This record gives sequence, C-alpha cells and structure tokens, in this order.
Amino acid sequence: MSTWTLQELAKKMADIDYLMFSTRAENGQLAARPMSNNEDVDYDGSSWFFTWADSRMIDDIRRDAAVGLSFQGKAHLFGAPPLFISVEGNAELITDQAAFKEHWDDSMDRWFKQGPATPGIILIKVKANRIHYWDGEDEGEVTL
Repeated sequence: MSTWTLQELAKKMADIDYLMFSTRAENGQLAARPMSNNEDVDYDGSSWFFTWADSRMIDDIRRDAAVGLSFQGKAHLFGAPPLFISVEGNAELITDQAAFKEHWDDSMDRWFKQGPATPGIILIKVKANRIHYWDGEDEGEVTL
C-alpha cells in the first residue's frame, strides 16, 4: 500500500477528463452518468461540474448530497491495469455567476451555447471526503 498526497491525487484526477458521477436516485438505487471535470480539480480535492439545473441528477443531489466519482486513467504499457480513483464526497449546488466564470472552460460551449451566462445551468462542487486509488498493484487511500 502506497501513500500519495492529496496534491498528487488531485493532479492525477485533473488529467482524467471524463468520469462517472454517481448519485442516489429517488427510489434509493444508484444512478451514474458520464461527466467531464474539464480538468478543474483543486489542490484540496474539490471537483467542479456544470449541468442543467432542472436535471434528474440535481434532484438526486438535493435529496442526498453524498455522491461518488469514478475515474479511470489510460492503460499502462505492456498491459498493466490503468489508474482507478474512487471519490466519496458531498455535492454543493452553486448558482453564483462569479463562480460560473471562475470555473468555466471554453470547451463547455459545446453544451452550453451562451457560455457561463447560459440560462438554466448550475455548478456542482464535489468536496471529497475519502479518495481510494489503485494504480496497477499499488493502492492507497486519503481521508479528508
């Protein structure tokens, strides 16, 4: 078992653009969907996501802020397993336009045509509580 620092983990998380974002649905089952973190992962382990404020995912978060993020890196050379990172955290819903601009990346214009001023969008901040990682045969955990 290794010990990576939170800063090392955040850097690796930022290098993995698409991940699975899991919430607890109204019926109690887990619901997961692909999301892009746009490489916006703070040194403290916080991840940021934009989506539509009227989405089922936002309804799930309003009922239960506990969420999970599942990252998978690229395969290593010679068939070694890739890096996997599992984040358990709490989601916070943000509607502040200044925060939208701070976390905006132009690549999101594809989904949100009016940029950070697009009506009906919301920003999700996921603050990690626990991060578990596996890198080949190496694994470890950071608790925040």
